Amino acid sequence: MWNFDGGVFLETDGSLNDNTCFRLAGRVVAKDFFDNLKRVDDHDGTRFLRGKESVTEFPEQITLLFVIRDFPCPSQMQDASSRVYLTREMMSQVKLSLFWKRGVELRPIDNFKVAFATVKPIPPYAVELAKELPPRLQWSYEVDIPSAGVPLTDGVALILRNETGRIAARVAARL
Repeated sequence: MWNFDGGVFLETDGSLNDNTCFRLAGRVVAKDFFDNLKRVDDHDGTRFLRGKESVTEFPEQITLLFVIRDFPCPSQMQDASSRVYLTREMMSQVKLSLFWKRGVELRPIDNFKVAFATVKPIPPYAVELAKELPPRLQWSYEVDIPSAGVPLTDGVALILRNETGRIAARVAARL
């Protein structure tokens, strides 16, 4: 049994190139929809319940909230000197695509709307060295996704592509 209070969480690491990596973390929410929603896997298969009520589809709209911030590439764990931090210019080239995922099938979500996007500086831990350190930023997004009639067995897949079209990150939020 799985409990979805607070929404469906997602997290992955990605990279724009060999020296610039990031972590994407977020969740899918919908006002009150995920409260007391449970997934039950038993001999009858997979069911979604809210109390004794069976729930089979997402509500009219869900919201994807996520943040992106610098994260060391695996190759930089021993030697951080080659590390390049995310910049506004780099992130302005990134393309977001969303899909409904059923098994391995991906169906594009074309009618999503970025309701909110912001970039904020991340203050350094070593405040006394702030002038010597490269600026670090965090990108925050809120994306509204029409979801009426979509079965709960489908997941939302998020794909970020870099300026060359290479997949920089891919993650799915699945119940």
